[in-house]
Amino acid sequence: METLAMHISNGIINGPVAAVFAALALAAMTICVLRGRRDLDDRLAPMAGLVAAFIFAVQMLNFPIFTAGVSGHLLGGALAAMLVGPWVGALCVAVVLVVQALVFGDGGVAMLGLNITNMALIGTAAAYLLIALLLRVLPRTPGGLAVTGFVSAVLSVLVASQGFVLQYWLGGTTDLGGNLAGLAGTMAGAHLLIGIGEGLITATTVVTVAKVRPDLVYALRGLRPVAAPAVPAVGGAR
Repeated sequence: METLAMHISNGIINGPVAAVFAALALAAMTICVLRGRRDLDDRLAPMAGLVAAFIFAVQMLNFPIFTAGVSGHLLGGALAAMLVGPWVGALCVAVVLVVQALVFGDGGVAMLGLNITNMALIGTAAAYLLIALLLRVLPRTPGGLAVTGFVSAVLSVLVASQGFVLQYWLGGTTDLGGNLAGLAGTMAGAHLLIGIGEGLITATTVVTVAKVRPDLVYALRGLRPVAAPAVPAVGGAR
């Protein structure tokens, strides 16, 4: 059951691999800070704090996955990406993970680089790429936002879970006997169900915010449709 946890505990991945991912996560977070500063304005700055607080609060609520014998909770990558964008969103999730590890012991402190890579970086990036694609083909209505939030959340959780599989392949401390495919399938199956729960939370939250304050949804104001090419004036008409 421990190997099914997205919050990786100390000792599951060896030290050298954990150190490499810690350096990778630190470099990526630095880029997110630099890029995120360009997005921050009087709307996004307070929204980022609210998103981080909301993700932290909802992550404390676990829902059981009976078929896998584990419980799941919101990861928050898709929700953060839709509300505050990929750069600030990754920072929000990372801050939550740091607080959980240091204060509540949820995930090993030595494994923070691994957890941030999976949930804050891979999960948020995968979600935002799909959000950018879906919002170019779906209507920007409550229904379109709900579908976008749900699908991107499910995908982000699945991709993040496979990040753990890659890390375990590189430095897992327990020999699986060559059954890496079995681990990947188990992780995918359990996190598909977790992703469905996350998708429902994400879709409901984003649609609720969009109905009240659509200007606070980054995905709506940050992903603008491509402008139509200008038609040259004929016969001096303007």
